[in-house]
Amino acid sequence: MTLSEHGGANEQQDHTTRQGSTVTVIGLGPMGRAMTRTLLAAGHPVTVWNRTARRADGVVADGATLAATPGEAVEASDLVILSLTDYQAMYDILDSATASLAGRTLVNLSSDTPDRSREAATWAAGHAAAFLTGGVMVPAPMVGTEAAYVYYSGRAHVLERHRAALALLGTPRHLGEDPGLAQMMYQAQLAVFLTTLSALMHATAMLGTAGMKAKEVLPELLSLTDSIGDMMRAGEESPGTALDAGEHPGDLSTVTMMGATSDHIVETSTSLGLDLALPLAVQDHYRRAIENGHGSDNWTRIIDSIRAPRCPMWGR
Repeated sequence: MTLSEHGGANEQQDHTTRQGSTVTVIGLGPMGRAMTRTLLAAGHPVTVWNRTARRADGVVADGATLAATPGEAVEASDLVILSLTDYQAMYDILDSATASLAGRTLVNLSSDTPDRSREAATWAAGHAAAFLTGGVMVPAPMVGTEAAYVYYSGRAHVLERHRAALALLGTPRHLGEDPGLAQMMYQAQLAVFLTTLSALMHATAMLGTAGMKAKEVLPELLSLTDSIGDMMRAGEESPGTALDAGEHPGDLSTVTMMGATSDHIVETSTSLGLDLALPLAVQDHYRRAIENGHGSDNWTRIIDSIRAPRCPMWGR
């Protein structure tokens, strides 16, 4: 897998989406509305459709055109961006408009599984449409800012054809031609994000039992989350190199040491009457590594019990 912001840049440059071309956005939750406003601000006419029509009122007031049907929305543009709850919603909405899909590009920025993304690409191809999977890695208020970036997978030349418009939403990062890759990266990043959010709330609840207010403790906790990346990079010039080599040198934070810490978190949480789901899950990773004889290895050894037993990538 290669990660490039310019994958396929030399292919079909003459097909780059022209400035001011119409774009269709289907799905007007916070993300869909943010994308619509970003495109409008850049001079693109935008046609929108949403199952609950009143959600379009704000962007229509800003200049978007509300289509009466999904078919009308698709026919308005060569580039159709979907921002929906899941991939099933795409089928529910577009099944009545499949006759209009030929020759158009569907960019699905909804969350689902990698397998469903691959199935969707096949479905789109069956209707003569091009397809890109995407994952927007910032919240709605950050869409269109310099901090915004979006993972894509699918045919590189399809991304290049529409790069001018899509880059307005966030810097495109093309992962490869397998339609499932962008969704895989999106879910992997959300695994880190959601677990961190749960950990922050667990820690806040823990400190709350001592009478400390969230406004007092969250700044302290957030300073830790901000520094975790620096901690990971401090131990290895290129984080992940040792993992790829199957190496877990136990010269810093060993499984045994981190496992003891996880025991203390479980004990403290138990004594305070807090929910144990998260600390028990973490504790289990270290206990299994110790049971398998890896107590003196680096804490990264816990990946063994997380990986699928017969994952082809790791030859297990």
